Amino acid sequence: MKFFNSVGPNPRVVRVFMSELGLTMDQDTVDIMAGENRQPAYQAVNPGAQLPALMLDDGAVVSEITAICEYLAEHAGGSSLIGDTMQERVETRMWVRRIDLGIVEPLANGFRSSEGAPMFKDRMRIIPHAADDLKALAQDKIQWLDGLMGDKTYICGDRFSLADIMLCVFLEFGASVGQPIDPNNANIVAWHNRVKDRASFAA
Repeated sequence: MKFFNSVGPNPRVVRVFMSELGLTMDQDTVDIMAGENRQPAYQAVNPGAQLPALMLDDGAVVSEITAICEYLAEHAGGSSLIGDTMQERVETRMWVRRIDLGIVEPLANGFRSSEGAPMFKDRMRIIPHAADDLKALAQDKIQWLDGLMGDKTYICGDRFSLADIMLCVFLEFGASVGQPIDPNNANIVAWHNRVKDRASFAA
């Protein structure tokens, strides 16, 4: 297999996931800042032009971070990061979906439509007049999640999962682009302090 890597939070989610699995593989780094992902060579790999992507041994390509992570977990023979039982797997998928739609998408689109506009304005449709509202939507969902955390150690209770990886990576990305973690969300702050020092997050 070959992993097509780049800067940014999406590839980092997969790198952290691979590190948690103890998995290494060949990598090809694509320079998205220079627009290399928009060139024919990479679009032949992934017509969507997004990063990351995973080329399987038979040449098939998987993109989208949740699909890549689930494939890698199955390739490894299963992982508690996705879930060891049917109930754990559906719980992980539920929380990944909630975090992706409620936090990741508005956070990232808020960035693309404001601080990231110089890079993205000629690459995709951005919505500058909606940037503040998109960022606020993300913060609303983070506050909502804070209220549900209670005394849970991780998003899925006592089990560290892909949901934790995705949320941590994107909250740290948000903090780096003007969307810091609100200290009033004490449960999220405590959760982040538990998660951020895992060795895998150095990936």
